[in-house]
Amino acid sequence: MSVFDTFKNMTGGTIKAQKINPAGDTELKSWTFTFDKLPETLAELKAHDICDLTKPQNTAAMLVLAYCAYKKDKKESLAMIDFLNGPSPLTENDKQLLDERFSESHGYIPFSYFEGASPQNNYMPDRPYRLVIKEFTRSRYELNIGYYMLYLQSSGAESDRYIKLKLKPSTGEWFIYEPFIMVGVRRPDSMDPWA
Repeated sequence: MSVFDTFKNMTGGTIKAQKINPAGDTELKSWTFTFDKLPETLAELKAHDICDLTKPQNTAAMLVLAYCAYKKDKKESLAMIDFLNGPSPLTENDKQLLDERFSESHGYIPFSYFEGASPQNNYMPDRPYRLVIKEFTRSRYELNIGYYMLYLQSSGAESDRYIKLKLKPSTGEWFIYEPFIMVGVRRPDSMDPWA
């Protein structure tokens, strides 16, 4: 089965264009994930009903959940991230970068991707937690070589952020290849002297 066949089966065969973003890129599809409780351990993540790595949107959503666990239990969070990285575990450099990113942001960046979170409410999302993952036409630019990009909108940033995934053809699973979501967002108002 080719990458295109895998992708066609994964999406149900047809996708209809819905809207165009300001850059002129067409949004093809979006998925909304709802969580009553965020998993705090790898076991809880694996037991969750979205733990299906053959769906790239699930892998992307689970990465946000793994990041949310970081401040509570760094070891479990790293275990979740390693699970989602598949055959490419985190390097010591990756772990150091995550430490720096979380110490600078105090852990609020991953929560900024949930509905209801904003700088004004210190990125406290609505409950239940809702996360939207989007596909644009640019998501498929490297699909023929097994890469797929999905996008999320942070309430603390003007542009969408992306997670690049890589297909493991032997299993049909999508793993994290390049996560570009733990980058700077606007500080919460409680931490901003100019707010």
